[in-house]
Amino acid sequence: MTTILAIETSCDETAAAVIENGDTIRSNVVATQMESHARFGGVVPEIASRHHVEVVTAVVEEALEKAKVTYQDLTAVAVTEGPGLVGALLVGIHAAKAIAFAHGLPLIGVHHIAGHIYANQLVAKLQFPLLALVVSGGHTELIYMEKDGQFQVIGQTRDDAVGEAYDKVARALALPYPGGPNVEQLADTAEATLDLPRSWLEKDSYDFSFSGLKSAVLNRLNNDKQRGIVTDRAALAKGFQESVVDVLVAKTVRAQAQFNVKQVVLAGGVAANKGLRKALTEAFANKDVTLLVPPLSLCTDNAAMIGACAHSMWLRGIAGNMAMNARPGLPLSSF
Repeated sequence: MTTILAIETSCDETAAAVIENGDTIRSNVVATQMESHARFGGVVPEIASRHHVEVVTAVVEEALEKAKVTYQDLTAVAVTEGPGLVGALLVGIHAAKAIAFAHGLPLIGVHHIAGHIYANQLVAKLQFPLLALVVSGGHTELIYMEKDGQFQVIGQTRDDAVGEAYDKVARALALPYPGGPNVEQLADTAEATLDLPRSWLEKDSYDFSFSGLKSAVLNRLNNDKQRGIVTDRAALAKGFQESVVDVLVAKTVRAQAQFNVKQVVLAGGVAANKGLRKALTEAFANKDVTLLVPPLSLCTDNAAMIGACAHSMWLRGIAGNMAMNARPGLPLSSF
């Protein structure tokens, strides 16, 4: 049996969790900074780092208390090594290193996106080969996993990540931060849809592009303003969301068929989007494939997902050392 304490501080959530055997959540504590960054319309790295410093100790202690374990009960300490904001990553890494050193525990550095994928392991057993659709503020990728711990990126965004596009469109529509849930909420009130373009790229490509869609939204707003027309903001938000979801789902369905995987998993912060969850569920409803969609608590940044991934790494004898450093541009690689 493994009992892993995991820490996640890659962006604006300070999180700690205790995970048992890679699939059981003993505790999962998240301290959000959303209100602190909302007035700036996005995450301010320096503010994020300072907040992590202020609360990381209390968050770790709360995670241990809720799990009813002590440091002596732990098998290892896991932490997000990258990618992310360098200052934010450093807070979590130094906290993890201090705990590992003080209690003689192995230290495991986890890739943030791998963690998002393995969050699904906390829902059901992962079945390989599988296909992961990763959608977040900084990443939009289709990842093929032939076996546990093996990652092959078959498609990725060439410009804006989908979450980034949502935030930019939200600002254009005068919506508050965070953009994703607010654009979705506005879209849900629409009685009509303003049709927007879909960027399919080359015929056989699994890559994504959302900068043109963002520009189409801005152009519609500017053109309406110049002509003295009041834009139906809800219809525009709905058109934007439908364009995003159509492309994500269509490419995922095509990749599933080509790679003949039996399981498709959704991962990342934008996995919380109700429209995307519904469209994927409908697309795979009559196919011989299992779709895993994590609960909302495991979509946004959390430490449980880091602990789940660390368990698989631990089984392969993979561990870091006290020389571990923050790696903000850490590429996703197999372990």
